[in-house]
Amino acid sequence: MLFKLKAKMVNILMEKLLFIIFTTFCLFAINVKAVEQDFQFHGFIAQGLIDVDGSNFVNDDGSISPKLTELGINASYQLSSNLRLAGQVVYLNGGNRYAEGVRVDYALLDWSVYESQNWQANIYLGRYKNNHWLYSSSRDIPFARPSIILPQSVYFDGFRDVAVGGDGAAIKISHSNDSYGNFDFNFSYGTSPISDKQAEMILSKFAQGTTKQDSDIQASIYWQPVFSPWRFGMSYLDSKFSYQANNEADVFFDGDFTFQFITMNALYEGENWEFSGEMYQEVFAVEGFYHPLYFTEPVGQGMYVQSRYKVNKRLTLLARYERFYNDKKDKNGRKLEEESGGLIPAYFAYHRDATIGLSYDFSSDLRLRLEYHWFQGTARLTPVVLPNPQMNDSKNWQLWAIQLMYWF
Repeated sequence: MLFKLKAKMVNILMEKLLFIIFTTFCLFAINVKAVEQDFQFHGFIAQGLIDVDGSNFVNDDGSISPKLTELGINASYQLSSNLRLAGQVVYLNGGNRYAEGVRVDYALLDWSVYESQNWQANIYLGRYKNNHWLYSSSRDIPFARPSIILPQSVYFDGFRDVAVGGDGAAIKISHSNDSYGNFDFNFSYGTSPISDKQAEMILSKFAQGTTKQDSDIQASIYWQPVFSPWRFGMSYLDSKFSYQANNEADVFFDGDFTFQFITMNALYEGENWEFSGEMYQEVFAVEGFYHPLYFTEPVGQGMYVQSRYKVNKRLTLLARYERFYNDKKDKNGRKLEEESGGLIPAYFAYHRDATIGLSYDFSSDLRLRLEYHWFQGTARLTPVVLPNPQMNDSKNWQLWAIQLMYWF
């Protein structure tokens, strides 16, 4: 218990320290804005309504919910020709999707190490931002991502705060070649603090111990051919977590979790049409936790394909289909149901979603989004490690959402 309290205090102090540093930086930058032209300050406000029928994706009572709130402030200040400070603070309320409250998404020093006609190299120190997946760098900004709810097969909301970035260092190297096109290479190493609420969403409310991320290594490479509207990418993630049980009141044991994630993606951006998709394979190994001798290492798979069509300058339509399997050897979930003695239904082994949506721009800074989802399966609901079949007793469920967003 003492270890848990100490770890919790360290996380809280780190969050507060980053928040104070970033807020001070914003105030300082605002004060010097009159004499400096290197300061940029932006923000966004997004509010909506969401209704889920058949699961506790947002709330437990199934009522229409206003828990679709996103508020954010981001800023950057150019210290010199090759040094820049940047950060973002947000407030989120998404119900059961992620922990409600304020968090620092990123607060970093951007150092431009090398620049030439064909090469660019940057190092990011602090709480860096994840730039490895197709929409990972834009998932934290409502109007920058393609939909209100991103494809959960890849951008699972339960891991949102862990996946946005980490505390450590990252590097990006870009190369432009007249014959072969543009190349981007990204590498990052760090960790993300995990609050008690995040741990509850990932594990369960019965987990009374301390959860922490021990390491997170990611790498990615992107290629855009010369004069091509296509962009192709691959990424790799290796992340390790540990759980220290509270021996006084815990039903679980000490445990280690390893998450490995390999993706391939493609993006086409034409004048009116946009096509995108990602496919991946993951390994989620659990050692201990349920029992000191427990070990499992299922190989999961997932994908989505998405299309957007720009009808005119204001209206854009969206269609998407995705699927995910916790274990590629148990796609129908029969093994999961048998091994749990029938306590966990088979539909907790997979996730499928068909989505349609639209967005309408009233002006250059005001947008309305609407979308409807048809889900089958509950593998992408929280908590992850110990599912809740009592609250999610339907294999098929639906969701609609509407959100108005303003940015400045």
